[in-house]
Amino acid sequence: MKLTSILSLAAIAQSASAHYVWTTLIAGSTTSTAAVRQPLNNSPVESVTGNTIRCNVNPTAASQTVSVASGSTIGFKLDNTLYHTGPAAIYLGKAPSTAAAWDGSGANWFKIAEWGATFDPLKFTADGQSQLTTTIPASVPAGEYLVRIEVIGLHVAGAPQWYISCAQIKITGGGSGNPAKVSIPGYVSANDAGLTVNIYNPVPASYKVPGPAVWRG
Repeated sequence: MKLTSILSLAAIAQSASAHYVWTTLIAGSTTSTAAVRQPLNNSPVESVTGNTIRCNVNPTAASQTVSVASGSTIGFKLDNTLYHTGPAAIYLGKAPSTAAAWDGSGANWFKIAEWGATFDPLKFTADGQSQLTTTIPASVPAGEYLVRIEVIGLHVAGAPQWYISCAQIKITGGGSGNPAKVSIPGYVSANDAGLTVNIYNPVPASYKVPGPAVWRG
């Protein structure tokens, strides 16, 4: 790619990127803001090693836990539509007791969806989407969970930004699936190539979303 094209890509991505909040849970046919632990503002989390990487910085308590059947749609809607410039993922975390009482600590998390990139030209598939949804694996065990969305802004090389929300759900039905689980923080290193990459120069020809492999049941 010519230098002028690289500079144009960088300028467009940085000017189009903005701060935002995942405000609304989508769970089957239900939408809810009350089930979301709402971030206090639209600023990103900028460290992958602190506890704020779980559910953002001191989010407000959710007042609802939404019931949703395994095999249903799960995801989040934004407070607006904008250019993400990076990968996205949705995780489930099995609460030891109730979702409302759990702070997200421990190796209880697994990834159920991710959005990476396409190439020539480079484009992250979550870019510009006002909502991101996936399907709860049919074999996920029933119980209460936190569902977590993250989009990682890569528009400033070497300084990734996480836009995160968590919501409280109760999965019904389900099965006996046993996905490998990770802790958050601990699920990805600050030195992960998917975080340190410069997406402008040289433009990557491949990209791996940070974190564990997706579990589909």
